[in-house]
Amino acid sequence: MAEKVFMKGCEAVAETAVRAGCRFFAGYPITPQNDVPEYFARRMPQVGGVFIQGESEVASANMAYGAAAAGVRSMTSSSSCGISLKSEAISWMAGANLPVVIANFQRGGPGIGTIQPAQQDYMQATHASGNGGFRMLVLSPSTLQEAVDMTWEAFELADRYSKPVMLLMDGFTGTMMEPVVLPEPLPEEEVAAIRASKTWAARGKHGGPQHKVMCGPGLDTRVSQAQMNERDAALYESWKQTETDCEEYLTEDAEVIVSAYGISGRIAKSAVNMLRAEGIRAGLIRPRRVYPFPDAAFEKLDFERIRGIVAAEMSIPAQFAEDIARVVHGRTGIAAALSSGGEILDRAQILDAVRALMK
Repeated sequence: MAEKVFMKGCEAVAETAVRAGCRFFAGYPITPQNDVPEYFARRMPQVGGVFIQGESEVASANMAYGAAAAGVRSMTSSSSCGISLKSEAISWMAGANLPVVIANFQRGGPGIGTIQPAQQDYMQATHASGNGGFRMLVLSPSTLQEAVDMTWEAFELADRYSKPVMLLMDGFTGTMMEPVVLPEPLPEEEVAAIRASKTWAARGKHGGPQHKVMCGPGLDTRVSQAQMNERDAALYESWKQTETDCEEYLTEDAEVIVSAYGISGRIAKSAVNMLRAEGIRAGLIRPRRVYPFPDAAFEKLDFERIRGIVAAEMSIPAQFAEDIARVVHGRTGIAAALSSGGEILDRAQILDAVRALMK
């Protein structure tokens, strides 16, 4: 049996990244994700990797861009307003087809907001991570074991599509501690092989072909920007068929659905179990990936039976609920259970919202 290790969320993500072959991390201190760069600062020298504390979030994101352009598995992380500062570089990563993993441990906002946990960056992560209309695969765990598994998966997805991938967490999951089973680290030979397989990477000419940092795999300088955007649009559309991932819990006979993601999804699942104990047939739809959104999970609901949907999230005004409304098309009522400004969602809010729908 694999050994369980008691770890903090930020540290579990960082350790998994190292084991997944990440050999470059650049970041800048911001609460509540400070444990991520601190952990990398100790760990990277042990595996021959590079840790840099940039002079700013902007510099850190561009350093990750440069390392990825050289073929290295790269990562950066921040919290909310820090991710906003990185948004231009993230757009460049998407435009240059560079695989970088970005972790956002969300804090309250808007603006500087609070240092406590929130889920107020949903729209930013899923619809507007930067200029140019690009999209990213966005993974959102509700437990630290999922955070470990999704961090590993994020590096695999980034390399598969040669695109930036976001891990969307929050200050709660970043700072809480739970037992996790860590993956076995990739052998150094495999880490080197992954880098060597990126024949497009810029490593200096050395008598070979010249590479342009702006041109990742599949980019052809002979085609127009519009043609490249059309190609990316087709990729994003394909993700809706191949890369959706959600938990559907007790939905088969449900007369009311609770939907939430991340830490709110965990709270919502416990509320569903309590409602079932009361005799209310509640079910849960919890996206593990919030982009692409799992439209199909909602489309297949029996709206003749469903009395309503409760969208639970730590955001005021609601953001996640808008994607639910887009899919539901008015076929049933949508109620909200919301918190904001660093306040953890109270399970009682979900219970009350469901009971009100049932009346």
